[in-house]
Amino acid sequence: MNTEKTIPIIIGVTAHRSIRERDRAAIAASVRRELQKLQTLCPHSRLVMLNSLAEGGDLLCADAAEELGIPLIAALPMERALFEEDFSAEALERLDHHCRRAEQVFVTPPAEAVPDGPVSRNFLFRQSGIYVSAHSHILLALWDGGPGTQAACGTAETVDFSLHGSYMPLSGTAVRSEANEAVIHIYTPRTEQPREPAGTVHLLGNTDAVRDILRRSDEFNCLAADTKTEGGRRVPLSEPDPLLERMENVSKAAGSLSVQNAGKLRFAFGLLAVASALLTFAFLMYDEAQAIWMILVCGLMLLAAWLCRRWAVRSDCHRRYIEYRALAESLRVQIFLRYAGSRIRTEELLPWTQQEETAWIMDALCALNTGKEPETAHDIRMCWAEAQRAYHREAGKRSGHDLLVSTRTVRFALVLSITLYLAAVIFELLCGGLIFRPLVHVTDVELYRTILKIAMGTISAVTLFVANYYGRLSLSRTLSDHQKMERFFRKMSERLAEQGQTEELLRVLAREELIENGNWCSYQRDNTPDVSI
Repeated sequence: MNTEKTIPIIIGVTAHRSIRERDRAAIAASVRRELQKLQTLCPHSRLVMLNSLAEGGDLLCADAAEELGIPLIAALPMERALFEEDFSAEALERLDHHCRRAEQVFVTPPAEAVPDGPVSRNFLFRQSGIYVSAHSHILLALWDGGPGTQAACGTAETVDFSLHGSYMPLSGTAVRSEANEAVIHIYTPRTEQPREPAGTVHLLGNTDAVRDILRRSDEFNCLAADTKTEGGRRVPLSEPDPLLERMENVSKAAGSLSVQNAGKLRFAFGLLAVASALLTFAFLMYDEAQAIWMILVCGLMLLAAWLCRRWAVRSDCHRRYIEYRALAESLRVQIFLRYAGSRIRTEELLPWTQQEETAWIMDALCALNTGKEPETAHDIRMCWAEAQRAYHREAGKRSGHDLLVSTRTVRFALVLSITLYLAAVIFELLCGGLIFRPLVHVTDVELYRTILKIAMGTISAVTLFVANYYGRLSLSRTLSDHQKMERFFRKMSERLAEQGQTEELLRVLAREELIENGNWCSYQRDNTPDVSI
């Protein structure tokens, strides 16, 4: 499996330090069981543990992860020299071991405003807890279930960060919806009189929603692993940046999968339109021409339409087309932000509806953003603003051409319908006795009348179905969006040239792109493949 194209499933850890020695084996066994359950639930995904490696429960979880071959990301609450002051000699050896085996080791950046004066250890531990909770798909909490401490930096607070987002970020509100969060609580008593056996597992939060998030993430990883991605990088890398490289690979895989599913969706639209038109023709032949055998053709067309719709539903091409495009576009925005040296995170800018409707994409962004902050800033005016302006200009031309073709096709079918109607009126005036006696004698008026009825009904149905088919492609809306975004990027390019690459301009660029992507997802969701086409 090519893990570079997949979304890591991040398992966050929060734990207290006071683990009784006689409880250690039972708690460790529970941790291993829960990790194994997650491995079974996500067979196509790479599980990664996000751990602050504090003495006690953190190190116990890191040991369990190592036993199961689960990689580690060490998100330390403070610089290591300062952090080590809390450790015993034995724990210090385990800390050093896990830091050496970790894929990344970094100090978590503050999520909240740094207080004036000396920064306390409690504040740094609190920021570490916020970071772990915000970047995890699911939180593993070794906790006694008791209330938080006066220092507001313990396990209880981290659980609250995860389930309720109860902290004050530097900008905006706490990311992620509590409706899509869950915590695996492993009871870890502190006192000599525990209320239940150590290692007892409780599931907190919306476990059904999180299970769905993990299933969709694993489904993407399964498909992405075998997806061929082509094309150069969006941004030139002068030095290695593993996070940026992975974002690029996942974005390309998501884009490729979206294109594949778009093709399936258009194919389904086309088949449904053809089946519907043939169904109308067959019924008219059965009704008007007394071709009794055409009733079988009607049945075959109904069956074909049903099978086509069933195939579209089973392949899930409509949802995958929309959601994989949303993932690719959101990651593309994050790639440019990181390349610009900005610490703005895409998940913090996602509209609330997108957070709710596609929670797995929200969690994917959080997971792919886990790691060191960008260290180098690059100019993004040409590779972002100007490149996107050129893209929307060319895409607008293609959409305009497709819209012109669809308009002409529908117009031609409409003209043909009107022509047949006029032909029928003239026929009835001259031969059928509509107003006065027939001027032209025709031996079999009913035969010609039946032919005209069938032709008019079929062409009218084809006109309706063709118009409906092109309408499902939302060409006019797509053209309008490309035109608006082309003007937007032209304006932003001018602003970047005038004002420089400020955080505010980067935020505006990112936010507007995400809003436009959200709008696109919104109207595409209504274009489902169904027999009504």
